[in-house]
Amino acid sequence: MGDTNGQVIAGDHGPGDRLDQLDRPADVLIDKGTDSLLICDRWNERVLRWSRSSGTTHGEILLENIDCYGLAIDDQRYIYISDDNKHEVRRYKIGNKNGTIVAGGHGRGDGFNQLNEPTFIFVDQQQSVYVSGSNNHRVMKWTIGATEGIAIAGGQGQGNALIQLSHPRGLFVDAFGFIYVTDSENDRVMRWSQDEKQGTTIVGGNGQGQEANQLNLPVGLSFDRHGNLYIADSLNWRVQRFPIE
Repeated sequence: MGDTNGQVIAGDHGPGDRLDQLDRPADVLIDKGTDSLLICDRWNERVLRWSRSSGTTHGEILLENIDCYGLAIDDQRYIYISDDNKHEVRRYKIGNKNGTIVAGGHGRGDGFNQLNEPTFIFVDQQQSVYVSGSNNHRVMKWTIGATEGIAIAGGQGQGNALIQLSHPRGLFVDAFGFIYVTDSENDRVMRWSQDEKQGTTIVGGNGQGQEANQLNLPVGLSFDRHGNLYIADSLNWRVQRFPIE
């Protein structure tokens, strides 16, 4: 901590589709099994693996011809990818080009077996898949093998009441089952218990702005091992850190 300059570890050769280039990357995670980055190279419609070894100059294509938006990986190193064009989430064994649908896959819609432009995803230790459905304004949970999901946050139409969301994106589920979601167009981050009908605003919710207690279209979020919450505050062009009790 305390560094003021970042280090480029992938891309930085302008937008393009060469293996040393990226174009609008949307999500990234670390595959500890290979000490590599997995990158959703969104506008190139592919997922790249990029070694974190010193001197790496390009990535390798794991999957292509996929409208990826969000990525997740489980303890068995299966990769999960949300496709916001096909309105589905698929699970892939690394090295296998054919995935299995684990959420959605029935076209765009608001049925419990449907998604509508899924964005970020999260997978828990039971391999349940949590999906931010941006245009359904809800977070869905799909247990392993399920043919329908359960709305566990939002799902009461677009709005700013505590029972509502507006284009949710970033998503995290902690060890106690609490769901954290960036409620992007309400400029707040909310926490939901899976057995409650309304959430709690834990960051933002003070109107759109650039003050320390405000957000402007938050997108991604993540936690560190100390319980600090990091938020990609997109239209304020910054990342904010908040201690969460």
